[in-house]
Amino acid sequence: MSVRTFRHTSTIAAPLDEVWRRVTDFEGINDELMPVMRMRVPPGLRDATIDTVPLGVPLGRSWIFYLGFLPLEYDDLVITELAPGSHFQEASSMASMRRWMHRRELHAVDADRTEVTDVVGFEPRLPLLASPLEPVIRRLFVHRHRQLARHFANS
Repeated sequence: MSVRTFRHTSTIAAPLDEVWRRVTDFEGINDELMPVMRMRVPPGLRDATIDTVPLGVPLGRSWIFYLGFLPLEYDDLVITELAPGSHFQEASSMASMRRWMHRRELHAVDADRTEVTDVVGFEPRLPLLASPLEPVIRRLFVHRHRQLARHFANS
């Protein structure tokens, strides 16, 4: 089975440096995910951000909780690429996914707006789940972008 991929892009009404700080902070990531789910930061990374963790090494198991409290999944986090202010990429495995790839790219539209693009690739351990999971994962990323935009609209 091959990896399924999709891309989602939004324009956020905030300067690139503010958006970058938010999307690389674990609190900001959880704000994007809630109320659908939240991720527990692996032990030892509570004060870290994506742009301060070591590249290419497993960061530990991050538990994912449906609705914020029901254990659903885990992600063995590995950040494989990082260009501060530009992009980061995660390449991990999960309980349900043989491969999970998430790349987030930021581009300044102008001084007050930032384009955020997520490129997501996944390969479920059970190939039958690829088709039903794809729209669910797509909706999660639409939700994440909406939450991110809402954060800056309310700032």
